[in-house]
This record gives sequence, C-alpha cells and structure tokens, in this order.
Amino acid sequence: MEKKYILDKDNTARKLRRLAFEIVERNYDEQQLFFAGIRQSGLTVAKLLAEQVMEISNIHVELVEVSLDKKYPVEVTLDREIGFNNQSILLIDDVANSGKTMLYALKPFLQFQPRKIQTLVLVERTHKTFPVQPDYVGLSVATTLEEHIYVELTDTEITGAYLI
Repeated sequence: MEKKYILDKDNTARKLRRLAFEIVERNYDEQQLFFAGIRQSGLTVAKLLAEQVMEISNIHVELVEVSLDKKYPVEVTLDREIGFNNQSILLIDDVANSGKTMLYALKPFLQFQPRKIQTLVLVERTHKTFPVQPDYVGLSVATTLEEHIYVELTDTEITGAYLI
C-alpha cells in the first residue's frame, strides 16, 4: 500500500503551535494542567505540547503516561498515582481512528472528581465508531472505512502523518 502524506514535519510543527495557543486560551484561568499522554505516540505529542504551553504561558504542565493495549483496552494504567480531584486533565493521543482508545483511556480518571477533562488529538478521522469528539484537533480528515491514519515520530519530534 502506498503512503499518502497528510502532514509533513513543518505542517505538524505549525499544528502543534496552534494547539498550544488554543489550550492556553481555553485554560487561561488554570495554574496547572495534567497532560495525560496515551503511550507511545500520544505521550510524544503531550511532551511537545507541554513544552510549548509552558513556553507561551504561566501554566505549569504535569505529564502523566497512560498505558493500555489499543486492541484490547480492558486494563488501563497510569505511570504514577496522583489524586486528580479538582484537577484539570487533558487526555492526548496522536490519532482518533475509531475513538475506542480515547474512550477507554478516560477510565482511570473517572474514579476521581476532576474539575474538567478535555481531549486532544493531532489527527482526527471523521469515521469513528465510538462517541468521542475531541476538544482540540490538529487536523480532521475524511477517510474511507478501509483507510487508516498513522503518525511518524521519534521520542522528540513528529515527522509526519499519512493515510494507508
């Protein structure tokens, strides 16, 4: 199958910068935000956004790693125990394909009473099978049911996104 690129490195950097400003604008009254990145790719997106949010605002960002098996997401774990009562959480992933991962990743936060939970994806696929609508979207793409979106990245940068 041929890769059809929808984002390159420069476009991705611009999307991330815009998302960082959106986060700051919608959370101007917050002193601290918890960025919960879904492992692997979502955590990289969360790290990059955290750097930018702290660079352009006085909001302190605390990173939390969310781990789950994306094919069978029954058990969802966090990398550390934190009380999320009255805290603001931003759940972050690279792509919303079906919405299933994002929905299950909310599970550990529901045992608390957070002030608010928001969701962010770098790329949103419009054909979702679960009722998840991200609050922040870098790029929304209409796809066929057979197409899937993949994000290329390293631990420190996102180099692109493509359809197959």
